[in-house]
Amino acid sequence: MKTVKWGIISTADIGMKKVIPAMLKSPLIEVVGIASRSQESADKAAKTLGIPKAYPSYAAMFEDPEIEAVYNPVPNHLHVELTLAAAKAGKHVLCEKPIALNADDAARLREVPKGILVQEAFMVRYHPQWLRARDLVQSGALGTIRAVRVLFCYNNTDPNNVRNMADIGGGGIMDIGCYGVTAARFMFGAEPLRVVSLLDRDPAFKTDRLGSFIADFGGGKHLNVLCSTQSVTSQRLEIIGDKGRLEILIPFNAPQSEATAILIDNGLSLDGSMSRREVIPACDQYTLQCEAFSKAVRGEAKLEWGIEDSIKSMKVIDAIFESEKQGGWAKVG
Repeated sequence: MKTVKWGIISTADIGMKKVIPAMLKSPLIEVVGIASRSQESADKAAKTLGIPKAYPSYAAMFEDPEIEAVYNPVPNHLHVELTLAAAKAGKHVLCEKPIALNADDAARLREVPKGILVQEAFMVRYHPQWLRARDLVQSGALGTIRAVRVLFCYNNTDPNNVRNMADIGGGGIMDIGCYGVTAARFMFGAEPLRVVSLLDRDPAFKTDRLGSFIADFGGGKHLNVLCSTQSVTSQRLEIIGDKGRLEILIPFNAPQSEATAILIDNGLSLDGSMSRREVIPACDQYTLQCEAFSKAVRGEAKLEWGIEDSIKSMKVIDAIFESEKQGGWAKVG
């Protein structure tokens, strides 16, 4: 396959430390340029990672005919604006999650010109541990699936961190609670009907620092999520059936160069000592995600997750916040 030539919007940490290094590993991807709000910062980033071109503005990169696809990791409130700008300049866009501030904001992406691909960057959907878990769910190995349970926490009280800025889309639900939504939709292969939530907000930041929510998928299927931006770092993903329980041990921040594992528990021991461990060979989920998107750009594969999928995800997040306001169940959509 002919390599796809990529440009990077901004020098955000996730791009500099995780995504760009992952892209540079791939023979399918050529990182041509990186753009920032100043030539100085773009030059510095380009030198650090060995990227040939540095642009003093995002618009300057969008004007470069050599760039075919862009990765967009700017703060949440700018996701739609810059994705649309890139798309209307003829660039395919892989945009960080959450793709928008709400479902109506996400729906603006329907303005993307025909033939231009846009995808939300939930890299976990490409990790073999998630694919193996879904295969086991679909095979009936766990019996009838009753619930997906997610724990995702870290501790960040930096007032200058974008995750702690409410007016630009900060907070736990937008940053990490969205992974719980994605996990259940991915594993169940369905959409939730209603949501009930309980959120605790930081008195200074006004962001949700502790969030719990239940999503009802109908048919006796539940999603249970606990996420926090001010708790000890931890993460787990469990899929619970009537014959077995599957646990992904490092579901979201899987190491980029180490093997991972899933556990399949048959319930014969309460301490889990009878669980079966499956080792998943080392891979980089960011590389796999960007390769999949590049293949879709070249027409070598179908884009599995597009704009409509992202709108559905944002509708669930909207319902979580609506439930907080109402103090009870909120319908999705």
